[in-house]
Amino acid sequence: MSINAATDVAPLGHKSTMERMYRVQRHFYDVTRAYYLLGRDHLIDELKPPANGKVLEIGCGTGRNIIKAAQVYREVTFHGIDISDEMLKSATRAVSRHQLFQQVKLAQADALTFDPQLVFGCANYDRIYFSYTLSMIPDWQSALRKALTLLSPTGELHIVDFGQCEQLPKVFRWALGAWLTQFHVTPRQGLHDLLTSEAKDGRTTFTKMYRGYSWHLVTTAREQY
Repeated sequence: MSINAATDVAPLGHKSTMERMYRVQRHFYDVTRAYYLLGRDHLIDELKPPANGKVLEIGCGTGRNIIKAAQVYREVTFHGIDISDEMLKSATRAVSRHQLFQQVKLAQADALTFDPQLVFGCANYDRIYFSYTLSMIPDWQSALRKALTLLSPTGELHIVDFGQCEQLPKVFRWALGAWLTQFHVTPRQGLHDLLTSEAKDGRTTFTKMYRGYSWHLVTTAREQY
């Protein structure tokens, strides 16, 4: 039984939908999401970017992940983009509050059309990550392909998101899928297959966590092995 049945928001209305949803939710987002966005800290631990490297978070939200990552990897530059201006308000305040404004730069951008040279003045990244964002991007396949083009020759793409709850009861899978639909979230059943297909010159590792509740995928460029 798949939990991939939720209906996506039409791409043209995605930004306005996110703005409406997060205008209020951003104020308590981190408190509530801590209980069910599992595996985010595992992703941060596994990033291990090179010293003086550059890391991009696609869908930085309130800044929770990018701040934690910047505190772990002090010699690394972090860039974060989000389609929602509302979420970026919270992220900008959080970065300033933690005095990370020299290490962390944020911008409003669409994952499908983002130009890092234009926005941040850099061509590519040593690490790029999606943390529970592909399940919210209507054209997630294009977002994934775009991210792969932004990796450096020795870069890595990291993804953590909802899995298919393969080892959990069917009633839980059904209930989770119905609940996530309320937040415009669609767990991507074909994520592993698409990433493996698109990253032809790289190696992809796939880890199922919490009995399939969360999936963690990493694509490593061929030059690293």
